[in-house]
Amino acid sequence: MDKQALMERYKKYVFPAAAPLYGDDPLIVDRAKDQYVWDTDGKRYLDFFGGVLTVSLGHANDEVTAATVEQMHKLQHTTTLYVNPIMVDVAEKVAELTPGKLEKSYFTNSGSEANETAIMAARMYTGRMDVITLRHAYSGRTMGAMSLTAHATWRLGGVTDPYIHHARNPYAYRAPFEMTEDQLVELCVQDLEELIATKVHGGKIAAFIAEPIQGVGGFIVPPKSYFKRVAEIVRAAGGVFIADEVQTGWTRTGLKWFGIEQWGVEPDIMTFAKGMANGSPIGCTVATPEVADALKGTTFSTFGGNPVTMATALATINYMEKHNLVQHTHEQGGVLRQQLDAFQAEFPFIGEVRGMGLMHGMELVIPGTKTPDAARANAVLNAARKHGLLIGKGGLYGNVVRITPHLNVSAEDMLAGCQLLGQALADVAN
Repeated sequence: MDKQALMERYKKYVFPAAAPLYGDDPLIVDRAKDQYVWDTDGKRYLDFFGGVLTVSLGHANDEVTAATVEQMHKLQHTTTLYVNPIMVDVAEKVAELTPGKLEKSYFTNSGSEANETAIMAARMYTGRMDVITLRHAYSGRTMGAMSLTAHATWRLGGVTDPYIHHARNPYAYRAPFEMTEDQLVELCVQDLEELIATKVHGGKIAAFIAEPIQGVGGFIVPPKSYFKRVAEIVRAAGGVFIADEVQTGWTRTGLKWFGIEQWGVEPDIMTFAKGMANGSPIGCTVATPEVADALKGTTFSTFGGNPVTMATALATINYMEKHNLVQHTHEQGGVLRQQLDAFQAEFPFIGEVRGMGLMHGMELVIPGTKTPDAARANAVLNAARKHGLLIGKGGLYGNVVRITPHLNVSAEDMLAGCQLLGQALADVAN
């Protein structure tokens, strides 16, 4: 394949903002199977990013793909104007696995739409408009989702929803004045209370929405007490608590099915996408019956609940249960964390290692400081690819290397991937 000619066609026929291509030399993917991706030159890569935490069980997973193909031969599309039995099966499974009183689901095509649905439901349920989210949040690329997003890089077209407000996030590594975690929580709680008192109409809100671990924000893990404190404030202000589980859901954080469970909070609404269907486009919003029933009027998602996607999602979830990935993710996440901690001790440009389960990041800085080093993070991605490993990056400053193997990663692949990552870090050490 003439790669130069392909890239010229790409630049001519695809929006220039279509994708922030990773690395200095864009990867042209030819095929993928299980843990591996091959480019058009035939080079094989161990995938430790999974299409941004989306290919949760490996590429073309045999069990999942078999269910997908079987459904394609049976029924491909109905729209939500008809009752689709397998959509009901997935909704029932979601109600079974999610915490608390969550019960009713609405299916769409993406995390952006799932978050839009959640905000709409919260506003209709409470009769209020004001929504609070966190700085460094990422919620998607629709107009409402970009208003929720608190990264200037991802807010395009002058978007604004005047009823969305951003509170300080509990970013412990960059806490002001070298605060302890307890002091940081107090600062964030005070900021949230002041935000409600000064910015919100009548001191009452529709909702608070947050990722249990901020994804695009750079895998920022909040202090243990943070969300419990927030939930009390949110409910005192009449709002519902929305957990954005687009990246943290479906065993990704280990030991629990969903990230918010790590913090002991029962949300009123949760949103999913990405790994829920192992790469098939999906969005899901699940809510308590009273919240779901408040969403009255006509709304419609052409491809929401598509039977092929639903078959893929159900097979994905069943695989997770069958193979006890809640435990497996925890165990292999422990191996990953041990290796990353060792790298931090070896390489002074790794300022912090953070994450849970198979969702870990390394924040890269100028040694001896906390100054973000985005150039070195990009160099690590390029070096890892040279060694045959695909990883990601994120963070407000573009300096966080993100490592997210598929949830059923083998012990052998985990060690192999860490070895390749170590070689990449050594390459950029000087």
